[in-house]
Amino acid sequence: MAASVVEPNEIVLNGVYYPLTRPVQSVLASIYPSKVVIGDTSKDSQLYSSIIHWSDWRGGLGKERMAGAADVNRAWYSSLQLRYNNHLVLPGLANVTAACSHGLAGPNVTAINELGSDIYAVWTQGGGASKVHKYAEASDSWGSAVATINDQVTDSIVFTDAGGTTYLVFAHHDSGGSGYTYTNDGSSWTTDTTDAKYLATWDDRLWGIDNTGQLWYAYTIGTEINDCKLPVPNSYVTALFVARNAMGTPIIYAATLDGLFAHDAENSRFIETQMTFPTHPDNGRSTTKWRDSVYIPSGLGIYKYINGSNSAVITPVGPDRDDGLPSSYRGTVSLLEGTHNELLAGIDATTAPVSIGATDLPQNYSSGKNHIGAFVIEPSTGSSSIIGYNEMGWETKWVASTGGKAIDSMHVSNLKSGVAGTTSYRVWWGFHERVYHLALQRDIVNPSQVPEFQYGPSGFLETPWFDAFQTEVDKLAMQLKVEVEDASSDEQVTVQYATDYTESFTTLGTITSDGTTTYSFPDSDTPTGTEFRSIKFKLTLSRGSNTKLSPDVVSMVLVFRKKLEAKWGHQVQVDLNRDYNGKNPQELRASLVEAIEKTSLCEFTFRDDAGGTRNYYVDVRAATGLEYTGYDERGSTSITLVEP
Repeated sequence: MAASVVEPNEIVLNGVYYPLTRPVQSVLASIYPSKVVIGDTSKDSQLYSSIIHWSDWRGGLGKERMAGAADVNRAWYSSLQLRYNNHLVLPGLANVTAACSHGLAGPNVTAINELGSDIYAVWTQGGGASKVHKYAEASDSWGSAVATINDQVTDSIVFTDAGGTTYLVFAHHDSGGSGYTYTNDGSSWTTDTTDAKYLATWDDRLWGIDNTGQLWYAYTIGTEINDCKLPVPNSYVTALFVARNAMGTPIIYAATLDGLFAHDAENSRFIETQMTFPTHPDNGRSTTKWRDSVYIPSGLGIYKYINGSNSAVITPVGPDRDDGLPSSYRGTVSLLEGTHNELLAGIDATTAPVSIGATDLPQNYSSGKNHIGAFVIEPSTGSSSIIGYNEMGWETKWVASTGGKAIDSMHVSNLKSGVAGTTSYRVWWGFHERVYHLALQRDIVNPSQVPEFQYGPSGFLETPWFDAFQTEVDKLAMQLKVEVEDASSDEQVTVQYATDYTESFTTLGTITSDGTTTYSFPDSDTPTGTEFRSIKFKLTLSRGSNTKLSPDVVSMVLVFRKKLEAKWGHQVQVDLNRDYNGKNPQELRASLVEAIEKTSLCEFTFRDDAGGTRNYYVDVRAATGLEYTGYDERGSTSITLVEP
């Protein structure tokens, strides 16, 4: 039962009643948290308010909750361009080509490649035939099929033999047969029945590997010679490519579900490398060399493998790092393509990630798409996407508007467009029976200095949750200041926020003019502030009909206040000059010393409140007093009582 006081000039401390010589003096004892500045240490105009300043998003995607000031350049997720300091603009414009009259039932675009000045794409019907079509960009038409292949196309490559003849080669494999089909003019096509699932070129030779792991080569296309065989089960091969070995010499590598194997041409054998990992149904799909490293997908993860003399460095760099991606954008990295500035990854949302129990064994995975474990998302609901990695962070390049469909193929080309005003350096990909392309930059550029760049119609960015790195402190959002350029009634920025880990956004407003727009919380009519434990923001950018215009967010600043829970201190002057409540001065003093020396908190009050709402649990922080000497125990003591 809580103690209470009804008499004047009386207190209860640690269950003992004491008289006072004067009224209790109370003071706010909680220390006001010092201000913090996150993002730009020069922004110090506020004396007591704290700020967090966003203007650089180059850290990229994948941070759901900020763990420190270093995360201020990260986004949880965004479809906007994040590569530029002080510029947040719309994504690049993705163009979809005309539908193809392939005559197949529900096909996938299984390969895209080029020969001469033309782009070729292959539409493959599941378990059936493939049709090859050539794109006429001037008329945006795929025309009639230039070749028919009786199997499912699994890989493609451009090969130039020792005589200088260049071929476009498609490998194909399914239960009905296997081989490769090639042409050097786009008109005359030849099919070779030598088994081929993946292709590579090395040492002036065309190399192929079949579903069983048998490697072969041909100096002259159509004349194959068997080499060695991979020591893995059937269907374990996932890629064939060329990269350097430990001595810096380019060699052939094979990626498998178990890891990476290096080809020893001199001894005609495969050697297992240090890049091994537990079996996973998506290990190594579309493994590729980019710059000085090999990048090996495994689910949503990607391993960066640098081979050196007597050592190898393996670094996880995939979008699954940190907090991963929102569940609706997760999936499997099924495609990798290198560009001048970025490594592009195609995320297939139809192969849903799964959660695996701690006791599940790696061999519980199958070599197909049947996983053991609980699906994180339904395969039919996720949105496939293309994201780019520049060795600093990930940026979204394109997100599918249709859920539950896979990106089937991807190809980076420098072919001249043939259409005025269209760049030649582009990435092409197949999705939902259509072929898309997107302009790429060769240089890292300032978007305000590239007037010919074409932007997509809209995009958004969500910041990570921000709790000021002090969960125990109450925060109050007071103002948000957003600086925008190139805004208009058509080029707009909508600003929203959410609090306390609830994914429900409140709209602050839409910006349609240049300059700094200041929003007060909760609104301009009652700027009393909005309390939060954590807060995050969402910026949605959109444009009008002009594809060369984008609103440009320069910076965003949140002004907030931190405040600790109120803690009270009390100074009391205890009168020990007389008997009180059945205790003489000596007994009162002994009880006071006991309270001072107590290691746990003492209950203290000087009020009589229902429910003990003004009962405090305190430490005795200081004690001073006047005492008589000898046998006289009388005196007075001043003590300071403080809530911890």
